[in-house]
Amino acid sequence: MSQVAVEKVDVKKDAAPSVFEEIRALSERIRQRAFDIFEHRRDSDGTAVSDWLAAERDLLGIPESEMIEKDGEYDVRLSAPGFEPAEVQVTALNDALIVKAVSTHQHDKSEGDVRFCEFGQKTLFRRFDLPEEIDIDRVKASLDNGVLSLVAPKVKRELALTANS
Repeated sequence: MSQVAVEKVDVKKDAAPSVFEEIRALSERIRQRAFDIFEHRRDSDGTAVSDWLAAERDLLGIPESEMIEKDGEYDVRLSAPGFEPAEVQVTALNDALIVKAVSTHQHDKSEGDVRFCEFGQKTLFRRFDLPEEIDIDRVKASLDNGVLSLVAPKVKRELALTANS
């Protein structure tokens, strides 16, 4: 099992993480792609929502995933086949986990003459909003056999009554 680095961002104290700027840029690319789809659609049926969703499918890989809440933590698993741990970026916020991965395929000239190649750049993006605050300092991520596993312990809350007694 390979460990994946986790960027820990306390939104109450820290500046906006770099991933937020990447999200804004990605949203702009999706907006532009959706507009291109709209322009090419011309008279055929469709809506702005279907154009936006088609643009997301064109530009992003939205992985299958699951989240399980158990023993005071959230366990999140998502499909990330073909990605190496160094290509995966996990950002832990107080109330969310953000996963971004980018992989590009290149050929080495020593491999020979490439007749065709269906590999290319792939981008995976997913944000998991959590129902309760998590302890960002204890979030862990690992990648094993194409499955990214995230463990996010909830913040332990002491009872106010116990502290005042």
